Amino acid sequence: MRFNLLGAFELVTDDGKTHTLSAPKMCQVLAVLLMRAGSVVSVDVLIQELWGDHPPSSAMTTLQTYIYHSRRMLEQTGVTSADGPRLHTQLPGYRIKADATEVDVLEYERLVRESRMLLERGRPELASRRMCDASALWRGPVLAGIAPGSVLAGHVAHLEELRIRAIETRIEANERLGRTRETVPELRALVATYPLNEWFHARLIVALGSSGRRVEALHAYDDVRRVLHKELGLEPGPELVRIKQEILGSSAEPVSLSLVDASGRVRPRRRTPFRT
Repeated sequence: MRFNLLGAFELVTDDGKTHTLSAPKMCQVLAVLLMRAGSVVSVDVLIQELWGDHPPSSAMTTLQTYIYHSRRMLEQTGVTSADGPRLHTQLPGYRIKADATEVDVLEYERLVRESRMLLERGRPELASRRMCDASALWRGPVLAGIAPGSVLAGHVAHLEELRIRAIETRIEANERLGRTRETVPELRALVATYPLNEWFHARLIVALGSSGRRVEALHAYDDVRRVLHKELGLEPGPELVRIKQEILGSSAEPVSLSLVDASGRVRPRRRTPFRT
């Protein structure tokens, strides 16, 4: 049994059949419950997700109807647990029974945590493999085709941010394994997708410079400088400037992921350059 939310919302039953859910409101209810699988989600939270700050007078009755149809759908598709139905009424709301191996979002979060822990323990090869397993769970945008309410929007934002951090972890693991040159194509795609993320730009510049492609590295620096100036009216941060100066001085050194702050900007730190 599997609940997939990292892409179109779908259920995969034990017999391997995939069921795509198309009723938007029912999908919203189930998605909120699955994001917090095993925990009780209050009626107020579900109403907030469905109607925001202006619920209709019939909100409670309508929510109960969505719960009823959700239960029927789960039972008709054979989605039950060993001890009965998956979806339970439990004050002050509802709870869905599912563990981390049955919800792709929860499995993804677990794999990312494990990967980061392995990297911190000096096991980059295993960390990289774990992160590749995590990345393979993504089939498209979270809950593709469903317009999330405020509750789900918060979960989606969290997952998108976690995805960026996961990519950073995988890149750092590959660098520690001496695979810097191999990261260049992916980093070029990442700076195109996330043009304001200075960490990705910094990694691309360093990867190019340490691969003997200094001219391309300097062009990459000019690119991020233009983007930051045009979009934000800012100049590159101190760490990007330091990397540029090291490349001009015929030396380059990887930037530690620990230097990245919450905004994605690379924090400066003194380092002793090494010669290429």
